[in-house]
Amino acid sequence: MSSKIKVGIIGFGRIGGFFLQEMQKSGKWDIAYICDIDPLSRSLAQQLSPKSVITADEQEIFNDAAVQVVVLSALADSRGNQIEKAVACGKHIIAEKPIAENLEREWEIVRLTEASNLISTVNLYLRNSWYHHLIKDFIAQGEIGELAIIRICHLTPGLAPGEGHDYEGPSFHDCGMHYVDIARWYAASEYKTWHAQAIRMWNYEEPWWLQCHGTFENGIVFDITQGHVYGQLSKDLTHNSYIDLIGTKGIARMTHDFKTAIVELHGVAQTQKIQRPFGDKNIDVLCARFAQSIESGKRDEILPTMRHAASASEYAWKFYEDALTHALPAIGDLHTLEKIRERRSNLKTGYGLINTNKKL
Repeated sequence: MSSKIKVGIIGFGRIGGFFLQEMQKSGKWDIAYICDIDPLSRSLAQQLSPKSVITADEQEIFNDAAVQVVVLSALADSRGNQIEKAVACGKHIIAEKPIAENLEREWEIVRLTEASNLISTVNLYLRNSWYHHLIKDFIAQGEIGELAIIRICHLTPGLAPGEGHDYEGPSFHDCGMHYVDIARWYAASEYKTWHAQAIRMWNYEEPWWLQCHGTFENGIVFDITQGHVYGQLSKDLTHNSYIDLIGTKGIARMTHDFKTAIVELHGVAQTQKIQRPFGDKNIDVLCARFAQSIESGKRDEILPTMRHAASASEYAWKFYEDALTHALPAIGDLHTLEKIRERRSNLKTGYGLINTNKKL
């Protein structure tokens, strides 16, 4: 295309800021509008993108026929209505997850977008990561035999309870649905059975750590462990994140420190260790694939779909609800949680910081 793709970003918090940065870098996008209801966010947007129209009224974006794409990165309670507006106005869609405020609405959105001729995707960032595609290709070569066991762990110190999940749901739904999705992606099958155990850390009303194990319909077994409970008051913050794929003949695994990802491949004919930059949310990859889809008129098959997001949301809720039917111990107290929140309010570096853009 001879001209850039006109886009409007709705929601200019942490993720909206990431989209702006990557779209500015790529040179393929004309950021025509940035919308946020918060005056501080609008002020920052004006500084970072002075040629954009900065507005508190999202309808300006939908009414502008020249805008081809909308990025929906506000809270989930607004997302369903925004997707409906985008479809009605003929705009392609990049959405954060979950795609609506509740599961029923999510499946309505799936049906709506699939019935349109518009290109849409969801920021299920693990599907755009180089390391998962590398591992999946290795498995496809038969190097580990038949995939039998999928183990995923993601434990970090943030976000703490009450710090921004809100409409996205509790920790295992907001964050954990990424891992529910990528396990299903590897298995290439639907979930069949599951058992979940959770704990109410610091006596908070919702569980903030959850472990679920079970089976897929094709016989592959899985376990997923996720929680933002990992040493919030430690002198030096740390985390524990990995994926471990075990086959009948070999294994493939990945760990990262949020800067570098390390992939270790132990197959029947080759052993490899690959280290590359982690890629964070892989928004650059998402934007590049989406731009190419717009330019070619053909959707990149690697792009995550609205259906992928709704399915991940549904099973994340099912696993969470299963945990609530079992013993749900509460360890710690709310006083400790208040200390965690106080410490995090002053952090300049760390995990899951809030309003990062406003601190620039």
